[in-house]
Parts: sequence; C-alpha cells; structure tokens
Amino acid sequence: MKHLTLNIPDHLDERETKRFLAAKMYETGKLSLGQASELAGLSKVAFSEILGDHGVSLINYPPSDIAKDAAQF
Repeated sequence: MKHLTLNIPDHLDERETKRFLAAKMYETGKLSLGQASELAGLSKVAFSEILGDHGVSLINYPPSDIAKDAAQF
C-alpha cells in the first residue's frame, strides 16, 4: 500500500476523516471491504457497522444491476 500525507483542518478529527474516506472509497468501488477497513483502522465487522454513519450501504450493488438481473427472470 502507498503512503499519503494529508493536511486537514484542525477542527477535523483524524480518525473520523480516515473512516469517512474509507467509507466513500468503498462506496465507489475504489476499495474492497478489507482494504477500506484497513484504511479506517477497523476490523471488517466494525467497519461494516459504521458504514451507515456515512450513508453507505454494506451491500454495494447498484440498482441498475439489480434491475438487469431481475429482468433476466
């Protein structure tokens, strides 16, 4: 994994910023659940539990794909 240094405003909490970035990168498919949980510094189970706090679903399956799959039946 690469190393990145970010300068964030003093009013932002480092831990919460990492979790937010991990959740959003998971949501967009840039990171797997395992990669995102590692970035957030949490276990997969713990990371799964905080996804809702950031408006992210654990089941990352686009509605368009669900509709396509349903049309096949």
